[in-house]
Amino acid sequence: MKIGANVSIAKTGLLKAVEESISYRADTYMIYTRSNRGGAAKPIDTFHRDEAQAIMEQSGLSDPVVHLSYLVNLASQKTDTFEYGVMILTEEIQRVSYLGFKYIVMHPGSHVGTGTAAGIKRIAEGLNAILTGEEPLSICLETMAGDGSKVGNQLEEIAEIMALVKHREKLAVCIDTCHNYSAGYDIVNDFDGFLSRFDDTIGLDKLKVAHINDSKTPFDSHKDRHANIGRGSLGVDALLRIVRHPALAQIPLILETPGGLYRHEIALLRGETEELPPDAPSNGEEE
Repeated sequence: MKIGANVSIAKTGLLKAVEESISYRADTYMIYTRSNRGGAAKPIDTFHRDEAQAIMEQSGLSDPVVHLSYLVNLASQKTDTFEYGVMILTEEIQRVSYLGFKYIVMHPGSHVGTGTAAGIKRIAEGLNAILTGEEPLSICLETMAGDGSKVGNQLEEIAEIMALVKHREKLAVCIDTCHNYSAGYDIVNDFDGFLSRFDDTIGLDKLKVAHINDSKTPFDSHKDRHANIGRGSLGVDALLRIVRHPALAQIPLILETPGGLYRHEIALLRGETEELPPDAPSNGEEE
């Protein structure tokens, strides 16, 4: 498996992300290149790209991922919100292209009361305004948990968005184990069935990233509450089966769990330990 975590870019950009990932004995990692609180983004040419890439080659880190800011909402019917989202994603494509990464994960958006169908059309409109077909990366639509007015809870919704986008070849999908379970997909007892439905609806060739999280809430809860591996309703046995599934063997598997237990959770998923230590120290950043 190729497993890593959501890590920091504080002060030294990619150097910080790479250093933290190596401390977890990770194979990959995910970052945000800008704050979810808004404001101007840190200039991308200050991220120490070249030095970090050299260390990545030496340490075996590969296929890093960028997560788009949560402030982007292409499903919004409000002109200023929609145009802000188009601007930020356009800029983020340029930033991530500079870094040389292959994947940007984005939440499809929230329709905020206008309905799922309207949200799907609006998201596709935004992506059509942004994508030229020349992008050296994929935009990965993340599957959601069914909470609030979010779009993308069901695989069919993701497929509908993709079908409306001209440059569909630039789109891919990021699944999230917590989200999928909370949305009503029983990936604990039938992950193969979920993958079969994914293949029939979207195509497994579009599965490029997976977020690996346990869930604080039960099956079909429609709530997005991440838990540490083995400390939630999915349980460690199911997550071990998922991360070791052949369909996920070549894609980055990213932890977004709370409490900074990434080093221990990576060891657990690799089979190097049987459980998280109850007094495990904080050694990372919460989502």
